[in-house]
Amino acid sequence: MKRLLCVALALLPLVATAQNVKIPKGANEFTYWQIEYGERNDTSVVTVYREGDVITIVTPQPEGKLIPGYAQTVTEVDYAQDSITVSAYYDDSVFFYRTAFSRSDLEWKVENGKWKTSVNSNTLEFEMDEKALVDVNPLPYYGLNKGVLRSFTRNGQKRLVLAKAEKVKWSAGVPPASASARKSNAGKMPALQRVSPRQLDRIMKERLVVTTRIFDNVQLHWGVQNAHVSDSIPFDTVLHYAGGTLALKRLHLPVLPEHYQHFLELHQRSNGDAYDRTGSVFVIPGFSNSLMPTFFDGIDGTPDSLPFFIDRNGEKYQGVRSGISHLKKYSYSSFVYDPPVELMRFFTPFGVGHFNERMAGYGIDWADETYYRQEVSDLAPLLQGDVLIGVWIGNYDAGGHIVSLDLKSYPNDYTVPDSCGEKHYIRALFNTCNVLEMAGQNYGKLFATDSLSTWGGVWIPKNAKRVLLRYISTGHGGWGEGDEFVPKQNTILIDGKPAFTHTPWRQDCGCYRDLNPVSGNFWNGLSSSDFSRSGWCPGTATQPVYFDLTPWADGREHTLTVAIPQGKPVEGMFSHWAVSGVLIVEY
Repeated sequence: MKRLLCVALALLPLVATAQNVKIPKGANEFTYWQIEYGERNDTSVVTVYREGDVITIVTPQPEGKLIPGYAQTVTEVDYAQDSITVSAYYDDSVFFYRTAFSRSDLEWKVENGKWKTSVNSNTLEFEMDEKALVDVNPLPYYGLNKGVLRSFTRNGQKRLVLAKAEKVKWSAGVPPASASARKSNAGKMPALQRVSPRQLDRIMKERLVVTTRIFDNVQLHWGVQNAHVSDSIPFDTVLHYAGGTLALKRLHLPVLPEHYQHFLELHQRSNGDAYDRTGSVFVIPGFSNSLMPTFFDGIDGTPDSLPFFIDRNGEKYQGVRSGISHLKKYSYSSFVYDPPVELMRFFTPFGVGHFNERMAGYGIDWADETYYRQEVSDLAPLLQGDVLIGVWIGNYDAGGHIVSLDLKSYPNDYTVPDSCGEKHYIRALFNTCNVLEMAGQNYGKLFATDSLSTWGGVWIPKNAKRVLLRYISTGHGGWGEGDEFVPKQNTILIDGKPAFTHTPWRQDCGCYRDLNPVSGNFWNGLSSSDFSRSGWCPGTATQPVYFDLTPWADGREHTLTVAIPQGKPVEGMFSHWAVSGVLIVEY
C-alpha cells in the first residue's frame, strides 16, 4: 500500500536520528512516522496533539479519491481519567467506544527507558523519554503513560518513530485534527452510536468490504418448469433451468480498482438429497450480445442448439469448447463461441444439515452446512458491470439443496488510482462440467477415445507480460476402479506437443467427516467420504491449478489440447472428466 506523503519526505533525515529529536518545553504537536513492513517508502504520518492531560491521535486522511467505506478515525486519550475514546467518522454516522487503557495483565521489563513485553508471541519494545515531563504515547492500549514515546519496535523492526516535536499556536485555540475529522451531514452531526472495541473493529472492516448477495437461500432441485426469456434477461431475478437444478441471475456488479481482492462465499445444505453431487458457479461471457449465440441459448432453449462435436463413438458433446464454429441454422456461416467461465467447482457432502438428527449418536458433531470460500481475483474483469452468474448442483431429488452465494471484494489501498492499472484479457477455452446435465448435456466421457482441443487456434498476444491457463479437473466414475478413485495424469498439449502434466488427487478427504452424516460406513470404521479421490472430496471446492503459457506469447494462434487416459465402462457404469480451462492474459 503506497501512501507516501510529501510531509514524510521532509522528515527522512529525522527518522534515523529519532532519539535525538529535541522535545521543547510545552510541546503540543508530535509527529511520528508509522512504518509498514520496515520499508520507508510505505510510510504514513501519525500526529499527536496534546492539550493538558488529553492527547488526540490522528492518522491523516489519504490523498486522492477515497474508496467506499473509508472512515476517518480519531483517538482521544485522557490521562487524568485513564480512558481512551476511539471514534470512526462516516457521512451517515459516528461510531465510538470508550475504555480504560491500563493493561495490568502484561509483564513488563523496564531498563534505561525501554519497556519490553510480549503479546501473541510478538516481542514489543517501547523506547520512552521520561525526562520530557509530559505523557504522549500514540499506542496507549498497552497502558504505558510515563513520558514521550520515541520509538516502537515489534520483533526487532521499527514500526513507529518520533520525527518531530514542537510547540504550536493553534487557530481558535483547539487542536486542528479534531475539527477536520468530525464530518457533518447536511450541516448536522451524524448519529452517534456507542459500541465495544471489537464491534468498532468489525464495523470498520465490514464497511470497507463490498458485498454482493447473488443468491439467497435458493433451492436447486428436480421438478421445476424451466424459465423462458422471450426478449432480454431481467435484472435481479432468479431464473431456474435444467429442471430446477440450475439457477441464473443477471445483476450489475460495481467496477472497482484493480487492487481489490475478490472472493466467492458459498453456503450449501441438503434439503433432502443424501448424495455427494457436483456443483459449479460460473459466468456466461458475451450473453448481452444478442447477435451471436452464447451458452445462454443452450440454457434457455436446448443444449443441442449449442456448437457441438461428435467423438469416435458417435456421441455428441454440446457447447464444451471455444473457437470458430459453423451452424447452418444461423444466418451467418461462422461465429466465435465461448463456453461458460467456471468460477468455482464444488462438491456437496452426503446430506449435511437435513440428515443430522437421523445420524445423531455417532459421536460426531455434524456440521449444519458446508461453506466454500475461494478467491477469484484473477477473473475480476468478468465480475464487473452487467454479469450473468449461474450456480448448479446436479441431482434428481425433489428436495435437493439450498444455496446462498456472496461475492466479497476487499481493498488493498484506501484510494482509487487515477489510472486503471494493469489490463487483463480473459477467455474461456473449454468446459466439460455439464451444468445442463438434467437438460440432456452429455458428460465429459470423450477422453476414452478422443482428446479435447479448442476449435481453431487460440491467439496469444505478443506484448503480454504473462499468460496463464487456469485449469480445473476432477475425475468421476463411482466404483472401485472408476476414475473417481484412480489417479489419472492430465496432459496439456500445445500445438500437438506435450507441455504440462497434472494429476488431480486429494488424500485429505477424511478431514471432512463431520460434513457427511449419511456417507456409507464400512465394517472397518472407514466412511466412503474418507476415500481419496481424483481432485475432490465430498464437501470441498476444487482449487484451480495454473500453467504458464508466457513462452507461447508470440502473437500467433496455438492449439490447446487436453488428453486423459479415461477408464473403460463397466456394466453400464462409465467414467468421465469435468475439466475447465480459462486463458488469462496480463498486459
